[in-house]
Amino acid sequence: MELQYKGERPFQPVTRYTGFVPRFLESAEQFFMRGYRVRYYVFTDDPAAIPRVPLGPGRLLSTVPIQRHARWEEISTRRMEAISRHIAERAHREADYLFCLDVDMVFRNPWGPETLGDLVAAIHPGYYAVPRQQFPYERRHISTAFVADGEGDFYYGGAVFGGRVARVYELTRGCHMAILADKANGIMAAWQEESHLNRRFISHKPSKVLSPEYLWDDRKPQPPSLKLIRFSTLDKATSWLRS
Repeated sequence: MELQYKGERPFQPVTRYTGFVPRFLESAEQFFMRGYRVRYYVFTDDPAAIPRVPLGPGRLLSTVPIQRHARWEEISTRRMEAISRHIAERAHREADYLFCLDVDMVFRNPWGPETLGDLVAAIHPGYYAVPRQQFPYERRHISTAFVADGEGDFYYGGAVFGGRVARVYELTRGCHMAILADKANGIMAAWQEESHLNRRFISHKPSKVLSPEYLWDDRKPQPPSLKLIRFSTLDKATSWLRS
């Protein structure tokens, strides 16, 4: 296992997200795949702004320049394209497994090789305890992300997915092509790339499903059924970010 891929989650201009990089990397160095070789890739439209963080032996950091877009919707829909292109051009030579993780999150407890699989998905923390009828799938037939009533096992979060390099390439390439088809028809799926990710996981089921302990939202109270939080979102108003 060679690589952990980490991309910036583009719900604000991407340059604002560089402020999350130190905390993400510091927590990853403490908890993510300890004892294994890890390569972090940070996708950014401003490589010079990425701060340097001390890394342990066998752990490397590279920046991957991406094009700047004015609209967050455009950035979001280009995410799958950027990942698949990076795999084709570089990552397939450097990695066995890839994880695509949002940068505005932090590791809180160990995340290890128990998460590895051919194709890995994580249950969305907002929908793990609700009936399938309430999942926010794309319900418009015109979209390639359309999910019919009765389809789907879980609603997966777009902030965490991964697996073997070849399978992640197929996943992201498939989502990108579906997004392009929607764009040609003048439609954008309800939750952009996350909608297409869920459609793809229905048609190509993940070999491993991670519980919400690997994708939690700190704005929600921790339920008694969830004994351990391993990876969770940061409150964007935290004092470390304001400072």
